[in-house]
Amino acid sequence: MTRFALTLEFDGTPFQGLQRQRHGPSVQRSVEAALLAVLGEKVTLHSAGRTDSGVHALAMRSHVDVARDITPFRLMEAINAKLRPDPIAVTACETKPDDWHARFSCIRRSYQYRIRNRRAPLTIDLHRAWHIRPELDHEAMHRAAQALVGHHDFTTFRSAHCQSDSAVKTLDRLDVRREGDWIVIETHARSFLHHQVRSMVGCLALVGMGRWTETQIGQALAAADRQELGLNAPPHGLYFVAADYPEEQE
Repeated sequence: MTRFALTLEFDGTPFQGLQRQRHGPSVQRSVEAALLAVLGEKVTLHSAGRTDSGVHALAMRSHVDVARDITPFRLMEAINAKLRPDPIAVTACETKPDDWHARFSCIRRSYQYRIRNRRAPLTIDLHRAWHIRPELDHEAMHRAAQALVGHHDFTTFRSAHCQSDSAVKTLDRLDVRREGDWIVIETHARSFLHHQVRSMVGCLALVGMGRWTETQIGQALAAADRQELGLNAPPHGLYFVAADYPEEQE
């Protein structure tokens, strides 16, 4: 068996999420079907993170164990050929040691959330950004976001369906910046709770619109109560950006 690490880029719009679903299309199901067609063997895709329906990825790291003798380049090219027309691409492929795991070896995950802040409706970016018409105060959003950085109980920002054993996480970074009519929110952590990023973004947007004060973010966090959540941002503005591993930090 050879362990191959894959880097996946995908548009999450037509999928029920990354993880295989009993009903409905998923990124995992499409990639595994492509691998079966290429290799003639059934393999399981393991990934650094899970994404909800409609969430995108620029560089999701995954791995598969393959019995057939094949080079990384040939495997990548063959998978991409079989994935068409699904909006999924393998952008990199390499071999890894047997003890390397896309999920359990990962030491940091990075997400980006994109808000298009303009009056005009979206066209090209429809389903790829959250459209907010009123002008957002991105500086207030950034200041408010800093209350969430650090080691906290994120129960308020956790989905009721989250399967994590603990709501306590360490958020390494949460930055908000403006690029023209784009509001870009970037965050890093070793791991995230289900809906955590979308919930944080939704509340920051309330701050940007002036519907919440900057201090309300910290108050909502301290409450450790999902009922204190102001707003859950839609999935289509969220992108899984990167997964980091120890050997790649050297």
